[in-house]
Amino acid sequence: MKEIVFIGAGPGDPELITLKGKKNLEKADVVIYAGSLLNPQILKYAKPHAKLYDSAAMNLKEVLQVMVDSVNEGKFVARVHDGDPSFFGAITEQMDFLEKQGIPFTVIPGVSCLQGGAAALRRELTLPSISQSVIITRPEGRTPVPEPERIRELAKHGTTMVIFLGIQHVEKVIEELKMSGRSKDTPVSVVYKATWKEQKIVRGTLEDIVGKVKDAGITRTALIFVGEVLNPKAYDFSKLYDPKFTHGYRKGENDVS
Repeated sequence: MKEIVFIGAGPGDPELITLKGKKNLEKADVVIYAGSLLNPQILKYAKPHAKLYDSAAMNLKEVLQVMVDSVNEGKFVARVHDGDPSFFGAITEQMDFLEKQGIPFTVIPGVSCLQGGAAALRRELTLPSISQSVIITRPEGRTPVPEPERIRELAKHGTTMVIFLGIQHVEKVIEELKMSGRSKDTPVSVVYKATWKEQKIVRGTLEDIVGKVKDAGITRTALIFVGEVLNPKAYDFSKLYDPKFTHGYRKGENDVS
């Protein structure tokens, strides 16, 4: 019996799939891919006669049925998700089912749109003396959010935030951020389709970002980045490369031991 491999295919640029992900996609007999989010250029790595299924037009039962039927026929199945499926990837319900059925599977991580967006912004999300934590979250939609995890509560920590699935509710998201007590001057950046050819970046603050996003016509497939790391006025340098700092691979200038 063949196995199923879940592949994180990266944020959009087809060259950002991992080598391991590409190799597994190339040998798959059956490819089930998230067509609503995945860059179709990724599918060029599939072999010519692989059977392709777009899960955007399928429900969970249908996806699982294709997996089971294909594996029972001795075929190798690639379940391809955009970005990295560990963030809002809806793969747990698939993996739980496969475990119950005794069907072997593996997961190959991918580059998240979070990392693609940070690279597009040319920003480090954790800066000494600014923020050493990143909160990854989403606003409430059809999927409920526990009260302690609402954006207005999480934002009170003052850390860097990356908000998924929120651009279509950008006014509500920004209002929640303001309700947390964050300054109206807090930097906000929106990255639309990070690493795609259509990539678009909008920079602003809590005060003006909503208008800028609307002017740019961005209504979906975008991340909202929030925090002082986006426009730091000053920050401390890392101790890792401080000439006076000693660690396991280098003695500092003042180390006389």
